[in-house]
Amino acid sequence: MNNRLIFILNRVRERLWVKPLAMSVLSVFLVFVASLADRTALSHLVPAITPESIETQLKIMSASMLVIAALAVGSMVSAYATASSTATPRSFPLVVADDVTQNSLSIFVGAFIFSILALIAVKNSLYTAAGHFVLFVLTLAVFAIVIVVFVRWVDRIARLGRLGTTILKVEEAAAAAMKTRQSLPVRQVPAGVSPEVNGRAIYTDNIGYVQQVDVAAIQACADKHDLRVTVVAMPGTFVTPHRPLAWLTAGSADPGQIEVSAIEQAFLIGKDRTFDEDPRFGLIVLAEIAGKALSPAVNDPGTAIEVLGALIRLFALWQKALDRDDKGGAECGRVTVPVLSPQDMFDDAFSVIARDGAGAAEVVVRLLKGLRFLACLGHPGLHAAAVRFAGIALTRAERAPLLPEELDRIRQLADHVNSNPGA
Repeated sequence: MNNRLIFILNRVRERLWVKPLAMSVLSVFLVFVASLADRTALSHLVPAITPESIETQLKIMSASMLVIAALAVGSMVSAYATASSTATPRSFPLVVADDVTQNSLSIFVGAFIFSILALIAVKNSLYTAAGHFVLFVLTLAVFAIVIVVFVRWVDRIARLGRLGTTILKVEEAAAAAMKTRQSLPVRQVPAGVSPEVNGRAIYTDNIGYVQQVDVAAIQACADKHDLRVTVVAMPGTFVTPHRPLAWLTAGSADPGQIEVSAIEQAFLIGKDRTFDEDPRFGLIVLAEIAGKALSPAVNDPGTAIEVLGALIRLFALWQKALDRDDKGGAECGRVTVPVLSPQDMFDDAFSVIARDGAGAAEVVVRLLKGLRFLACLGHPGLHAAAVRFAGIALTRAERAPLLPEELDRIRQLADHVNSNPGA
């Protein structure tokens, strides 16, 4: 349930109205909290604050906050459009979920609501001496918070739609998904080994992408009915009513007689892929950014090289996670899932760059250097995938209009990848 709750909270973060609504509710609460001070002995201890001075502050705040909130919305929409057009539309959920911009918009809207409600309360004599003092202090605090948040927001909004910021966000999302996938408390079938597909198949009536798999719920159902569950549709898999989600094998009971609705409900299926538990989606999005940069209309090989750096870091991180794999006895020992295949991951990450960047010698050189590094990490799967892709990159480069000197250097780098002993 924790994984499912985290997944739902991440989707809520992508809704722009949630935080402003919460801040508006808090603003209403603060306006009425100030009136509670009138019921205490604070009136005899605080200096007298004239209602006129508070009204002046609140009028200034209400007028300025409305303008700033409108400016914030316009700037955010512009940044989102820029990120979608210069990078890829698939990066939009990450950009829109940026905490700094959402918090800033929430503060601006909340300050506007606070100033309007407080002004109405003052005009209608809701407060006495203590209430006026508390409201005065709250107004100054809100002013201070708005100034700090505005300065921080200006710096953030200037970077939000930039391509480098988008690449960094996608890289961070992919890295988090890799860590989540590697830390699953389940038995994982090694790459190249076919999972067990006998027994009873579990299907779904939905058509879409698997977004999240609740392995704890599957384990609970397996314990209850003495089952072994082999998950074959991990997050990122496109499923149909004819493609199984998992296979069940039973110990003592007949799997065909077991009610397995809990297992079906453990698979959350939606129309789009998400970054949370789908590492390959992050690799695909990075490759899309590089592919757009290498298009003739853009012709920006520097961005493709920057993406290559992000991809190499992600594969190095994945290798470190494999080296630290010390789960031993998995908590969900009745559940088996397939591990990420290096060949599939390399296809997602490097196919577009090898194809669209074949005519740019600097991109091919950086790709081969990255592959040589990955081949040196000591993982047999990474080494085999790196050697395969070095051959693909070389073949594409030989068919591209490159100078003989450039091709000679590319061949030397490809030979270095092939000659590396790997593991």
